[in-house]
Order: sequence, then structure tokens, then C-alpha cells
Amino acid sequence: MKITVLDGYAENPGDLSWDGFRGLGELTVYDRTDRTNEGEIIRRIGDARAVITNKTPLSRAVIESCPSLRYIGVLATGYNVVDCSAAAEHGIPVTNIPNYGTQAVGQFAVALLLEICNRIGHHDQAVKAGRWQESQDFCFWDYPLMELAGKTMGIVGYGRIGQVTGRLAQALGMEVLACSVHRRPETEPTVNGVRMEPLEEVLRQSDVISLHCPLSAQTEGLINRKTIAAMKDGVIIINTARGQLIREHDLAEALNSGKVYAAGLDVLAEEPARSDNPLLAARNCIVTPHIAWASRESRKRLMDIAVENLQAFVGGAPVNVVNGIEAVGAGRAGTGEKQ
Repeated sequence: MKITVLDGYAENPGDLSWDGFRGLGELTVYDRTDRTNEGEIIRRIGDARAVITNKTPLSRAVIESCPSLRYIGVLATGYNVVDCSAAAEHGIPVTNIPNYGTQAVGQFAVALLLEICNRIGHHDQAVKAGRWQESQDFCFWDYPLMELAGKTMGIVGYGRIGQVTGRLAQALGMEVLACSVHRRPETEPTVNGVRMEPLEEVLRQSDVISLHCPLSAQTEGLINRKTIAAMKDGVIIINTARGQLIREHDLAEALNSGKVYAAGLDVLAEEPARSDNPLLAARNCIVTPHIAWASRESRKRLMDIAVENLQAFVGGAPVNVVNGIEAVGAGRAGTGEKQ
């Protein structure tokens, strides 16, 4: 079986091994593939039976131009880069990687919040630039320093990552409330000591709002001029989920006016960031380059699950399938053949 990885660098820049995939077939790994060039994508897939992608899109045209293709594995939890309907029509299972970065992303969300509250990186650089040496006092700071104990964190999306973030916030002495499409406050008023509330109440009551919900038609643009107006003055917004949850011009406006005190963002609506993104110049906005998921431990877990997904497919019983193809042999001939 020929296996092609279209964009492996982000997952494995050299500190992990592809040997798990090599044990399943003839492996070709590309660090990157031009996401805008369908011809290049098709050529690189060639006669491979299994293709592994992270952010390289697999459109209907690509899928239908690769008749040998039997399996698509996504090196991420989100799988919107694949035309799952087209794959299903051809009996090709599409798999994803659930729950690999739960601890890492929760930790990173709180790290963004702590950086906003303490500005450790900024003050480290100030010391190294000589400003402490020049100070007339034994200490100095040029950002307000903030204590989190007693403040309220609102978590939008109370899945596994939201729950990890909530536990960390509780350990810092914060009160935590949350909203979730899967938990109704009237039937589950508290979960793990966290008060469940409707979204409107989470936005209204919180000093810190941390986003952990998936991107959908209902959540796209969730943070916008109207919802920001309903928040407390001086609220802090953290986003380690998806950039499209936020209307970026609206948030930049609120940061610059002071309505939102600060934001810590690991994701933007367009990635890599455009130089004209208004949040890059907004007041009190920390932006990191989509790295909450990228601890070595998290990436190793992702690699292991990706290999297990392909092993299960080869064995005839795919797992972590997101497009309804739960058994091999339903479409193109020879789907589960071991080659």
C-alpha cells in the first residue's frame, strides 16, 4: 500500500518518527504542499491508496482525480479541509484525531491569561534592556498586574478542553461558569463544581471569557460588536479554539476603546496571519501562531492515533471515521486490501 503525507512538517519537524506509517506500506512524506494548487495535490497523491493531510485541502475534484485513493486521514481534530461528502460517495473513509491535545490546549489557554495578568515576557525583556538597572526603586512595572483569585471565568464550550481549562482556573481561585450545547442548565445546573449557564449569562457575568467551542454555523462570529457590548467593561477574552469565532474588526475596536481590557489569541480567522489583520496592532492583544496544540507530547499522541487509525482501516474496521464510512469495501474496489 502506498501512503502519502501531504504536509507533515507541522506535525513532525524532525523530533518524531514516521516509522509507524512505514510499517504499513510504502511511505512518501512531503513537508508542505501548495494548498492553492490542485494539480500539485493530485500529482503528489498519484496512485497512493492512503493519503494523510493536515491543512492541504482535498476537494471533490482532487478525490475524483485519484482513482487509487481508498483512505483519507486528517492529522487534526477538525476535518473541514476534506470534502467528506465526495469521499463518502466513493466509499472512502475520512478519519480524524480526537482528544490528542486536551491537556496542552487547556494549559496554553491559562498561559495566555497569566501572561496578560503578569506580563512576564515583557518585564523580562525590560530588565535585559537595562530598565531595572536604571530604576530609582527596587522594582518597577509598566503594566497593571492582576490577581485572578475571586474573579469569574466563563467557558464557552464545555467539552474536554473546556473542562481542563476550568479545573486550572479553579486551582487559581477563580469561580467558573460555562455553557455548552450538550448540557442544559435546567437539567445539569453544575458539572465538576462549574455552574452551567446560558451563553448570554456567561458573557454577562464573566471577567474572563475563554472560547473552547467548535466552529459551526451557529458559533461563527460569536464574539462580535453586539455580544461584546453585553460583556463587562474590562473583560479579557481568550481564544485557543478557532479564529472564525471572533469578528476581528469588532474585537480590535473593543480593545482600542478599552471595552475589552485584553485578548490572548492563539488562532486567527486567516492563518498564517495577514499583515493587515487589525488585531496585530490592537491595544493589549497577545497573538501566538496557533501553537497551543504543538507540545511534543501532544504531537506524539497525535502521531500514534493517526497510525492506529490507518491500522484499523487496513484491518477492515476503520475507527474515528467522520463521514459515515464505517466498513471497508463499500465503494471503490479493494478498499481494505493489504498491499
